[in-house]
Amino acid sequence: MKTSIAIVDDHELMAKALSGLVQKYEEYEVIYEVGNGKELIKYIQLNMVPSIVLLDISMPEMNGYETALWLKNNYPKIRILALSMNDKEEAIVEMLRNGAHGYLPKGCKPYELKMALDSLVAKGYYYSEFVTGKLVKSLNPDTILNPVEALNLNDRETEFIKLACSDLTYVEIADKMCVSPRTVDGYRESVFQKMNVKSRVGMVIEAIRLKIVEL
Repeated sequence: MKTSIAIVDDHELMAKALSGLVQKYEEYEVIYEVGNGKELIKYIQLNMVPSIVLLDISMPEMNGYETALWLKNNYPKIRILALSMNDKEEAIVEMLRNGAHGYLPKGCKPYELKMALDSLVAKGYYYSEFVTGKLVKSLNPDTILNPVEALNLNDRETEFIKLACSDLTYVEIADKMCVSPRTVDGYRESVFQKMNVKSRVGMVIEAIRLKIVEL
């Protein structure tokens, strides 16, 4: 069964080009193309719900930021891949905060789009070196005051975050913290909630951005 995709881009030529490219991939099918977030919502409310949305940022009526946030709040299972000419750090961070599960510049290679789509299906997210590099560059420690206190993280949760920002498994983390794996699961759930993330990768990115851990 093919993975359904909706393309949201106000540039019709770009939307058609994207659609043609995606249709070449056997595992995917484009079910419709729309010019902004409002049009996407109309289709979704007609029960035409895609698995993945390829989402532009700059659009009239309802832009990418607003659309991503609406999807996050109403259809969190839809995977959002932001595609934009805007490669500024602030734009990427804002899209990820609003619910995007990945980001690609429109100048990317076709194989990168396929890689991103496959990652969204397999893992639920796609964070390329381009994105993580931009996120690290956007860090501004002068504007971050006591992130641990601001997030209300206790000492054990902070220790868990630092250990999780490595290649240790959760079982190995439990061993190092001298607690049971179930206790570590509790730390993970609490940290994910406090940091407003859904995955270990998201937690690591937030921890780096907030300087809870140093690169």
